[in-house]
Amino acid sequence: MITRRTLIAASGGLLVAGCDKLDSSPAFRRTLRLGEKLSFRAQRLISDRAALAPEFRPEQRSPIFRANGTRLPAGEAYAAHAANGFADWRLVIDGLVARPLSMSMAAIRSMPHRSQITRHDCVEGWSAIGKWTGVPLKLLLDHAGVRPAARYAVFLCADGFGATPYYESIDLIDALHPQTILAWALNDALLPIPNGAPLRLRVERMLGYKHAKYLERIELVDRLDGLAGGRGGYWEDKSDYEWYAGI
Repeated sequence: MITRRTLIAASGGLLVAGCDKLDSSPAFRRTLRLGEKLSFRAQRLISDRAALAPEFRPEQRSPIFRANGTRLPAGEAYAAHAANGFADWRLVIDGLVARPLSMSMAAIRSMPHRSQITRHDCVEGWSAIGKWTGVPLKLLLDHAGVRPAARYAVFLCADGFGATPYYESIDLIDALHPQTILAWALNDALLPIPNGAPLRLRVERMLGYKHAKYLERIELVDRLDGLAGGRGGYWEDKSDYEWYAGI
């Protein structure tokens, strides 16, 4: 897929300057976004979204699973939760659901869980293999009762950059995928804070920025254009990352 970053990275000299000028053009950016939508639709048509991402053997795990993005959310509220082991942390599931939920970490950890050893691919160019354990998102959505109008799951997080909280979204095809889990453990230990404690999304067939950390709320919605910058995620709004980051 040709993206804005591909165009810039493949250019040199005066061509880079030309791409930068194009990049500042609203019309050019709209054209690239149209291409992203067409690519998304094409991939949905030709790829099997029920197929599993590769899983690895325990000895193939990376010695250290690198943390990216926020390492420690700011503010007294998160610090207080971390100090008491997230005993009072709640995950809210609401929006277009029949039965809104508010669940403690103890309740989430008591649910049937799945472990998977997968590779995390970062848009910055690095990757790492780790073992994740957590509850399949489908189980939680089934408990909440997804309404027919819902098309997307939006993940709202405790971290952010300045005054802007981090958020991400995926459609229900990926939300219901068997490897899409809310992970509370990494490599057989409770999730470390730099990696997203107490709860993070793992959506294994997507690039790393979609794997939202420090989850507080999941909202089911029928459209994304009314949220924040309207593109379905923090980096999508801020830096024109692709919303559909499938791999």
